[in-house]
Amino acid sequence: LAEEAERYDDMVESVRKLAQLGVQLTVEERNLLSVAYKNVVGARRASWRVLSSIEAKEKEKGESPRRDEVCAYRAKVEAELEKICEELLTILEDYLLPKDNTTEGQVFYWKMAGDYYRYLAEFASGEDRKDKAQKASQKYEEATKNGQSLPATNPIRLGLALNYSVFYYEILNQPQEACTLAKSAFDDAISELDRLPEEEYKDATLIMQLIRDNLTLWTSDAADTDGGKPADDGTNVEDLES
Repeated sequence: LAEEAERYDDMVESVRKLAQLGVQLTVEERNLLSVAYKNVVGARRASWRVLSSIEAKEKEKGESPRRDEVCAYRAKVEAELEKICEELLTILEDYLLPKDNTTEGQVFYWKMAGDYYRYLAEFASGEDRKDKAQKASQKYEEATKNGQSLPATNPIRLGLALNYSVFYYEILNQPQEACTLAKSAFDDAISELDRLPEEEYKDATLIMQLIRDNLTLWTSDAADTDGGKPADDGTNVEDLES
């Protein structure tokens, strides 16, 4: 009901209570958890990007009361983001990962942990950013290791490859590694597409299209900037719901 009404803060409260029961979630429940946190965090990430852009423009003007106001508001959004992300990471590691013995469940949750450390790294700086990035990398690696037994066309495995490649590109600033990972996942999946039922085919090709869009964008950027990464380049990020 909360999802239908798009009241995602209420939805988070409900799925948090469910997750803390300490039982294995069904696929539907797992997806509701993802949708709830993705929307709550996504709204604040969007706010943070807007505020950061305004703050940068104000800094160009020099000292001003508005710049200080924007800076304080951005800090408030960051505090909210940190609280929500840390809350989910605790739920994942204390309740969900220990209770789900399925391969898809393990990959889903480790990938989610990587995503939320990536979100924390987006607004961190200095040693804190390095620490968050290292933790994100560890979670993505754990998801990748667990996901090797899944078909190359599995949407969770494809979504992991997409998000992990975005992490390489946006957080680590390693465009070549991002392209290598994304291209490998795309090539592995395309060789198996013809054997998929129609519904699975649609799920796989949706994420593969995002991977291909990123590859097109990144290779174009590399040609334009000699391998550098421009800011705010429109990268697609798949936050997997299913």
